[in-house]
Amino acid sequence: MAMPLPVETVGSPDPLRLAPHRIKRCTFRRMIKVDARNERVYEVECLYPDRKVPIPLGDLDSATPICNSCVASHIFRPDED
Repeated sequence: MAMPLPVETVGSPDPLRLAPHRIKRCTFRRMIKVDARNERVYEVECLYPDRKVPIPLGDLDSATPICNSCVASHIFRPDED
């Protein structure tokens, strides 16, 4: 007699296994992990141009369009297109 295969239920995905945000890799950005249960939360600061005074950009969702639209192309890491 054949045994039925186990059926995997598709529920909400584990928040720690979601795909990462796509943000350009910058040498002047500081990302600070915020303690939050079951979530990946980061605060983002920009240290351009002198690395002395950080400019807060908010969380990763609000900083992504700001960082990706930055026109200072010389500050991005060479492995970025």
